[in-house]
Amino acid sequence: MTLDPSHRIIMRPVATLHAYAGNARTYSRNQINQIARSIRRFGFTNPILIADDGEVIAGHGRLSAAKQLGMTDVPTLG
Repeated sequence: MTLDPSHRIIMRPVATLHAYAGNARTYSRNQINQIARSIRRFGFTNPILIADDGEVIAGHGRLSAAKQLGMTDVPTLG
């Protein structure tokens, strides 16, 4: 497997990201709280995967948790 060098982890403003409307996965408030606790304790260990237009492909729960924590920027890959 070869990584595309154009795909780098970039910090992006939370306000520029939007959820994929067709995302089938949902998260309970408890799950978001658990993700938020993990981010608080360990930081972001996995960036949010996004499309070129800022649409979230993977990481909807992490984005919700980041918003709950009041984060203004999050690591993204896309």
